[in-house]
Order: sequence, then structure tokens, then C-alpha cells
Amino acid sequence: MVYFMEYKELENCKLCAWECGVDRIAGEQGVCMMGIPEVASCQLHPAPPQSYTVFVSGCNFRCLNCQNWEIAHYPCNNSKIKGYMKPEHIASIGVKAIRSNAGQLIGAERFFFSGGSPTVSLPWIEEVVHHARIIDPAMKVNFDTNGFPSKQSFQRILSFSDSITFDIKAYNDETHRALTGAPVEPVLQNVTEMAKHKDHLWEFRILVIPSIVDLEEIQAIAEFLAELDETLPVCFLAFRPNFCLDSHPGASGKLMGDAVSLAQKAGLEHVNWTGFTDIPGKIHSIPSRFQEKYIHEHAGYAAYCAKQVGCKQTHRNCKECYYQNSCELKAYNPSSMY
Repeated sequence: MVYFMEYKELENCKLCAWECGVDRIAGEQGVCMMGIPEVASCQLHPAPPQSYTVFVSGCNFRCLNCQNWEIAHYPCNNSKIKGYMKPEHIASIGVKAIRSNAGQLIGAERFFFSGGSPTVSLPWIEEVVHHARIIDPAMKVNFDTNGFPSKQSFQRILSFSDSITFDIKAYNDETHRALTGAPVEPVLQNVTEMAKHKDHLWEFRILVIPSIVDLEEIQAIAEFLAELDETLPVCFLAFRPNFCLDSHPGASGKLMGDAVSLAQKAGLEHVNWTGFTDIPGKIHSIPSRFQEKYIHEHAGYAAYCAKQVGCKQTHRNCKECYYQNSCELKAYNPSSMY
């Protein structure tokens, strides 16, 4: 356990906006439920930006639509992961992979830290970057964020990242909470800060989910971003059925086209979309007495989906939930469709 002493801040963890203050080294659990930083997998990855991608386990969100749920919701499932890896070791094998023929063939030029949420492993990532740049001082780094680092952590991320891929889940707080279990305000604060450092931004990514992150949410996000800077790059991603929304329909081609048009009308200049569309699924009927609890119809629908897989809260707030560390949603297995 000696090598864990370099992560002393995990003894009072405030890396993300939850600022749980738990002692992760001693086994206390915050919203992410992680102890020491652990690697799920790592490999060369051709998706832009081309990279050696390191997927770290754990997440401070509990999103209904998580496509990496086996990584994000470790240790609440039986996922097989690599576990703790010394930073100098993964730095060495990562640089070697990037320099390899296979790495050069795909155009890999940087480390890409993803998850889950890499924020919960921030001190470990900083060590990996440090060692990688000892080997190659020009080594680039991409950090993938859900926008929920603490203010201090986000400044640290900006300090070592050459590019940042930044996911915006929703704009309205009620919808964001229903979808992720977390408030939106810290995300919007970090979006605003990101706009001031757009030279570090690869793109904002917005997942389009029918009946949840639909045109109402898209317009609100687009107007918010355009007010900050009309030149910010935005990519809309087409939702495909995943995790708790495993029976939900994918985004249609028309919806994706409409999303781009709305964003452009809001003033954004650099907008595109990607992904597979028109995957069939089912939109569930929501009891009116349930929907009446919500201002936004899309929030009500997402909250209803959460309830179907065991969420005990009406308006989701994972940090305040009595069942935070025995969360049925976090342990959900998408092989059993609701």
C-alpha cells in the first residue's frame, strides 16, 4: 500500500463537484464509490482524436444512458478490469504504443483519458502525464469530462490537457438530475470556463436522446453556448439503446438533422452530428400523477425510467440519497430489459 501515499488527497476527496470529503484510501465511499484509481482497459483508439486511450474505472454520475456502464459502475458489477497500474508503467507502454507502426497507422499522437469519469482518478492521471512527458516532452493529452470536476480540479485539467472533449448532458437542472443524478450548475460553470480556454477544447458533445434530450433541451444548450462564443465546436451524438434505456429508441436521422439546424439558428458556427440512427425501441407511457411532479416533461420521462430500474428518489440527487451505496440503478444489468 506504500505507493498509494502519493494520492493523499483521496483521504479527503473533493476532486469533483460533489466534494464528498470521504477517505477513499481507508475504504469510505462517495458517490463514485471508488477507492484507489483503477484502470479498466487501455488501447490504441482510432476515433478522433486518435490516441492511446486509457479508460479509468468509476464515475461521479449515474446516467441512465451510460454506454460504458461496466466501467462507470464498477465496483457495483462483476466487470473484469486491469486494476491499479503504476503511472510510470502505463506511461511507458502508452508512449510505446503511440510510436508503434499500428499507432502511426491510425495517426495516434496523444493519450486520451476517459471512463467512466476520469476526474475521480485525477491525481493518478497527472502522474501518468508527468511520466509520459519525461519520455516525450511533446506528448499531447486529451481529457474526456462530463463537466463535473470541482473548480480547482478543472483548472488542474486545463493545465496539462492539450484538448478536452466535454459532454453536456442537459441544460435544465430538472432534466439533468433525472438523467444523471447530479445538478447541472457545476457543469454550466465549467462550460463557461471552458469557453474562455477554447484553444484547449476539442469539442462539446451532446447526446441526443428522444423524449429526454430532445429539441427543447438542444435549443437551450445551443443558445447557452452561442451566448458564450458562437465559434465553439459542437458535435451531436445519436443515442443508441444502452444501460437503463436499453429498450429506448435510438435518435432518428431527422432528429439529428433538426438538432444541427436548431444549433445553427441559435448562432453556432461549427456544428455536426455523428452516429447510427433509427434504431427501433419503445417509448413508455407515464402515469399522469407521476408526470405532474415535474416542470419539464422530459425530466419526468427520464425520472420514470430511473424508477423502473430501482431508483428510490423522485428528484434525483445521488449525494443526498439514503441508498447511495446500495443503488439498484448503479447495479442494473441491461441484459434484463424493463
